[in-house]
Amino acid sequence: MIKKIAVLRANALGDYIFVLPALQALRETFPAAEIVLLGRAWHKEYLQGRPGPVDRVVVVPLYGGISEREGYVADEAILSAFFHKMQQEEFDIAFQLHGGGRNSNPFLLRLGAKLTAGLKTPDAASLNINVPYVYYFNETMRYLEVVGRVGAKTKNIEPKIEVTDNDLQEAKSIINNPDDKPLAVIHPGASDIKRRWPGSNFAAIADYLTELGYHVCITGLAWEREIVDAVINNMVYKNTVQDLSDKLSLGGSTGLLSLSAIVISNDTGPLHVARALQRPSIGIFWCANIINASPMQITQNRNLLSWTMECPLCEVSSFKFHETNNGCNHQTSLVAAVTVDEVKAAIHEVIDAKFTMQVLVK
Repeated sequence: MIKKIAVLRANALGDYIFVLPALQALRETFPAAEIVLLGRAWHKEYLQGRPGPVDRVVVVPLYGGISEREGYVADEAILSAFFHKMQQEEFDIAFQLHGGGRNSNPFLLRLGAKLTAGLKTPDAASLNINVPYVYYFNETMRYLEVVGRVGAKTKNIEPKIEVTDNDLQEAKSIINNPDDKPLAVIHPGASDIKRRWPGSNFAAIADYLTELGYHVCITGLAWEREIVDAVINNMVYKNTVQDLSDKLSLGGSTGLLSLSAIVISNDTGPLHVARALQRPSIGIFWCANIINASPMQITQNRNLLSWTMECPLCEVSSFKFHETNNGCNHQTSLVAAVTVDEVKAAIHEVIDAKFTMQVLVK
């Protein structure tokens, strides 16, 4: 009998969303097992009290290639104590759903689980069950394949996340929408500059949504202040847009997204949260990234693709950008080719689809 399962997935918000169907498959297949997510501090805070397939979060210590930070130096005493504690957990199965395994597979093997399963590049250590890691592959299906190797299955292949009362309370306490207009959320940031649509373009869309009768909110983290300002400063209706950057917790942002009538964002965490909340969305993608991040349904979602095949500042193929030492260090957008008119057209497609769905339900 499977009593305890460890899942290593210690990375960013969107990465967690992609792994949700695999976690759900484990929950449905092993309902009596405790599912322990080996993640980051934000996982522990965000998932506390949130309904879902994870029973408990263990925050992993700093470790090369998994959770290190700038200036990281391995502290073997801390790591040894951590792995000793994990071995005492006596995991029946440990899954590596973190990446290609060069760093994460040795980490997983030190947990002392009875069975290990996960992703593997040719140069990574072998686990008991190995699934080849190929970069360009749908992320959600990738992790479903791994857990499927131990018999875990689900019909719910679309990521879904629950909104809590605390999420909604925080969001509603800060939204300033006295006329009760439909809510539009714009998220112009992304950690990777290559995925950022120009701020002036987002400004044009924010103005357009305002003209359509939406209450527009701009979101972002503290370090995205410059990006948010680039949107607001280029707007005609800058005095009506609500700047919510760095004003909400992750839970509060989830509440905000759950209340939205439409979300427009680069390919980044908030977009994938919105889709996991089944909110209408428009995502701006570099063409290759949609292979990894494509949603499981299209009715309420639109993906606008930039087909830029080379770095705009040199001749390096953009399909090599995920590789180390690819010869291109330019930090420039690969999605600027998506036009404002394309986004405007997509807005109406999503609005029409939402209206049709509401009519059919009635």
